[in-house]
Amino acid sequence: MKNLVIVESPSKSKTIEKYLGKDYKVLSSKGHIRDLATTGKFGLGVDLEDHFKPNYILMKGKSKLVNELKKEALAADNVILATDPDREGEAISWHLKEALNLKDNYGRVVFNEITEPAIKEAFKKPRDIDMELVHSQESRRILDRIIGFRLSRLMQTKTDGKSAGRVQSVALKLIVDREREIEAFVPEEYYTIEADFKDFKAELKKYRGKDIEIKTSVEADEILSKLSNAFNIDAVETKLKNKPSKLPFTTSTLTQMASNRLGYPASKTMMIAQKLYEGVNIGSETVGLISYMRTDSIRLSDLFVSDTKKYIKANYGEDYVGYAKSSKKTENVQDAHEAIRPTSINRTPESIKKYLTPEEFKLYNLIYIRTLSSLMADAKVEATSVDLENHEYMFRVSGQICVFDGYLKVYKDFEDSEDVILPDFKNYKSKVIVCSDIKKIQHFTEPKPRFTEAKLIAEMEKLGIGRPSTYAKIISVLKERKYVTIKDKKFYPTETGTKVTDKLQEFFSSIINVNYTANMEEELDEVALGKMVWYEIIDKFYKDFEPLLNTAFKEMEKDSPVETGEMCPNCNSPLVIRKGKFGEFTACSNYPECKYIQKEEKEEPRETGEMCPKCNSPLVIRKGKFGEFTACSNYPKCKYIKEEEPALLDEECPECGNKLSIRHGRYGKFTACSNYPKCKYIKKKDKSE
Repeated sequence: MKNLVIVESPSKSKTIEKYLGKDYKVLSSKGHIRDLATTGKFGLGVDLEDHFKPNYILMKGKSKLVNELKKEALAADNVILATDPDREGEAISWHLKEALNLKDNYGRVVFNEITEPAIKEAFKKPRDIDMELVHSQESRRILDRIIGFRLSRLMQTKTDGKSAGRVQSVALKLIVDREREIEAFVPEEYYTIEADFKDFKAELKKYRGKDIEIKTSVEADEILSKLSNAFNIDAVETKLKNKPSKLPFTTSTLTQMASNRLGYPASKTMMIAQKLYEGVNIGSETVGLISYMRTDSIRLSDLFVSDTKKYIKANYGEDYVGYAKSSKKTENVQDAHEAIRPTSINRTPESIKKYLTPEEFKLYNLIYIRTLSSLMADAKVEATSVDLENHEYMFRVSGQICVFDGYLKVYKDFEDSEDVILPDFKNYKSKVIVCSDIKKIQHFTEPKPRFTEAKLIAEMEKLGIGRPSTYAKIISVLKERKYVTIKDKKFYPTETGTKVTDKLQEFFSSIINVNYTANMEEELDEVALGKMVWYEIIDKFYKDFEPLLNTAFKEMEKDSPVETGEMCPNCNSPLVIRKGKFGEFTACSNYPECKYIQKEEKEEPRETGEMCPKCNSPLVIRKGKFGEFTACSNYPKCKYIKEEEPALLDEECPECGNKLSIRHGRYGKFTACSNYPKCKYIKKKDKSE
């Protein structure tokens, strides 16, 4: 065998092997093969005395795979490491190089899309592993291990919380702080005055040239008493404006748009995007349909731009050809080097719809239309604003007429705002116009809204905390830890989430905050550029962190269980509500001397309104040892139990490369492969969780 190629995911190995031909054999590492050990001081797997030198070991279940890869590598003339084009992928390639004892007969290649031209071009330019990128990933992993292990242990000792994290805890603080803003908000009353005309409405803006605020109903009535139904057209201003097309998608903007338009959570969007990237069978071939989906770049390749401009000219005309956008913010554009785009503009959504699931089609269509429109000409609108005077009170109405649709030719259905069309005022100059009604409208000021997934991701990106590859994972952890609940697609902090945040802020406010976290992200980016030394960043953090942690272990008060007001029937001590592995329960406060646990009153099953698919009896919600579940009311004659829809995670199965999912089993929630029952992988819980 001449060439061995190693990729991360099994699902793309066959496609790449087909592109490369018979001189190449393509195998998969199935994600990471090594991780930090749990040995050494505090089980961190790093040497705190020697520049935080990491101690890596093979991950559980990976020995057989690594031995097979070693055997294949020894038989090959060359080994090409072709993992993903980001820090994580670079680190996996380095771990493979180390674990397989590769010396001079290896090369590292990166590609942004899984298409035959892109793969063949990438293999013409193998390079060495970029150790700056590796160190940047290592730094993140070590920092997350230190904070995760040490802070999580503190939280488990002192609170009901299960974990804390470098970015996770800051994201949770954003949600808690927003909730407190809402709780403390006092609405203020105010009024607007609106005049209704036949084709439009105008709002009062000024009085004698000054902005006007109306705070009471009395003030509004006083103004209304001075107004007539006749308005003088004071000024008409018309401007021709360009309405630029939107930027192509980054990870952040894609997850936001998919959440708002398609209702997909971030984890689902990334799971579908991963499938579109890795390859779909479209009849004659298996091909990657989109470029790499973890990116904060808006750049598009020159070849793609050229092909798309030709496509636009051929299908819409020369006037619709636009221009490629450039980024104003480049300092943190590190991971992949292109925006998320279709791999071919000629592969229209409709032409491949029959090969995609409905969800894949919706996301591909969104990506395709956004990218196509980003390279189309700006729309042109005639923006008109009209000032209407009434007894020195000035009303204004604004609107616009689209004179050239440009990118809206394809993107119109995805625009958030609609144009207000006004009549032609050019012939009304110095004339009077009469309204049908003038009315006051009561309003109350409102607090900032609670975060949705889309808004939280947008806020994290704006503040510079987290990176494209981490947004979905952070949100998943907050849900799994029960630090937040979701109602009407909005985040609400739980009591535990609020308590954990307060404890962290009491002792770690200098570290668990937006500025510290954003600055650390920038420093880690500097490591990737070779401008900072990785272990110096960790050392600086550790010197700040460890004294705070030691103080917290000594001084943080342990949460006391809440008393129920009842007394223990065995020893007459107060009964308290405790939290266990399977939820809350009532027990004696004198534990462990007294081990009394109050038996729960049996709840009557609640009907769901659905019928059993096996016997057509009503389905009911029952409460079991491990929480609520939906089952047939005709039990024990019918033993049907409804299987809950598994929640997909942005994490690959190490056995088959499909996504992992959270499932509901007989003994509660567990994490397993989404490809069950074909793949029976179940993830064991981390000791720190």
